[in-house]
Amino acid sequence: MQQQAADRSDGDSSQPASGANRLIRIFAVIGILAAALLAFFGLGLNDYLTIDALSDNRTWLLQQVADQRWLVALIFVAVYAAAVAVSVPGAAILTIAGGFLFGVVQGSILAVTGATLGALGLFLFVRIGLGDSLTARAGSSVEKLRRGFQENALGYLLFLRLLPVAPFWLVNIAAALLRVPLRIFALATAVGIIPGSLVYSSFGNGIGALIEAGEEVNPGSILTPEIVLPLVGLAALALAPIVYKKVRGARAKGAL
Repeated sequence: MQQQAADRSDGDSSQPASGANRLIRIFAVIGILAAALLAFFGLGLNDYLTIDALSDNRTWLLQQVADQRWLVALIFVAVYAAAVAVSVPGAAILTIAGGFLFGVVQGSILAVTGATLGALGLFLFVRIGLGDSLTARAGSSVEKLRRGFQENALGYLLFLRLLPVAPFWLVNIAAALLRVPLRIFALATAVGIIPGSLVYSSFGNGIGALIEAGEEVNPGSILTPEIVLPLVGLAALALAPIVYKKVRGARAKGAL
């Protein structure tokens, strides 16, 4: 009896420690990401992620690409990955810059590579840093959501990448917390952002003439119905298998 009481006492005393460790891990992850964002804005790096900065430095940038194309390409991928990993705004501008500097095809490839690497970096950082800390505290409701998301992770992620109804960084973090398999996350991210990357790279490839003519460059003008509607169609196709599975399951239950 005394031994059992001692075991219970040890188990009870470990629970507060475990809870404290979870909180430490949560605050550590949030603190590191917040510090990275503060450093980004504090150093004024956001001033370089603008169309004006691209226009002002276009001659120098194009000369660097002409002199050492592959080195600049590697730097571009590294910068893009770092920007996505710390969730700074400006991915669209970077993709436009890729098209401007490297052309549509190579610019899209470099943008997709950088974005995928950065997303994987944030995904792994959150997963390793937090583990099951949040899902363990949230209880059975989040566990059900996690299982449901894992069952249809590819379709859901493709939908969210093709049609960014949620911020890119939020999808990365949510997928990590909901324990989406790494290979599915990587595949859905790389494939899902290709159409958007092609659109923005194509726009970037054509802004040189606008800049030389002194005309205003507005990235918002990209999102025309001719561009948006095909993306919506692709997103709907990504969700189609999920919807079909749910409808078939509902019919099967109704037939019982």
